[in-house]
Amino acid sequence: MALPDQLLLSDLLKRRVRCDQGLEHGIGLQVWMHPPVHRVLGWSSRPSMFGDRRQVWRLDQLRALLELEALVKGEPAETDSLTLEQLPTLIDAALLDREQHPIGSVVDAAFESATGRIRHYLVSRSDPRLPGSSRWRLAPDRIVDQQPGRVLTALAGLDDLPLARASVRQEFLRRSRRWRDQVQQAGGRFETRLEGWLEEPPWDTPAPGPADAGEPWDEQDWLQAQEHPPARDRGGRDQDPWV
Repeated sequence: MALPDQLLLSDLLKRRVRCDQGLEHGIGLQVWMHPPVHRVLGWSSRPSMFGDRRQVWRLDQLRALLELEALVKGEPAETDSLTLEQLPTLIDAALLDREQHPIGSVVDAAFESATGRIRHYLVSRSDPRLPGSSRWRLAPDRIVDQQPGRVLTALAGLDDLPLARASVRQEFLRRSRRWRDQVQQAGGRFETRLEGWLEEPPWDTPAPGPADAGEPWDEQDWLQAQEHPPARDRGGRDQDPWV
């Protein structure tokens, strides 16, 4: 099974490591990276729940990812937990804005499986262990400085970053803003139409005149009709032979 071009660090760490000899080496525990160049070098696993023994795997030892396992080839490097704690990393570091106020934490990273180059980090505002929390993409070129446990940026807030995954609350707010904008746009179009209709000249309606169902009378016919009105019978009705 070929590896995908891009991997998430969390997808790698949550799988158990199994070597080409069929032995299980424990679940992924910690990333091994080089922060100055934003590159993933490998990761470590914990072969036993007891003791502080750790095993470190290079990224080029990874051969495939199954649903629950990461398949590797070769032997790991043996180390201990104290040594791993001294390795530099940006994962779980606090993200600071341009005023150096914390606005979130770096919780994950997307990297190329062939080279280990980190394409972007994933930032969370709340506890990343909470299900459904939002994620923002932080490109390495947005980082101004790196210090142990801190990542400095020139951001005004997390809204300056593209949203990678929205929580239920974030998605509701985004849809509400979109609906409100659509209603405002529709109202603006209706108002423009109404103003244009009110500015149009009134319809040209001919003035009422003495006319029958056929052609209109001329002035002479109208004068004759005034001088000789139609006779009425005793009931006040016109003497119309057709009635």
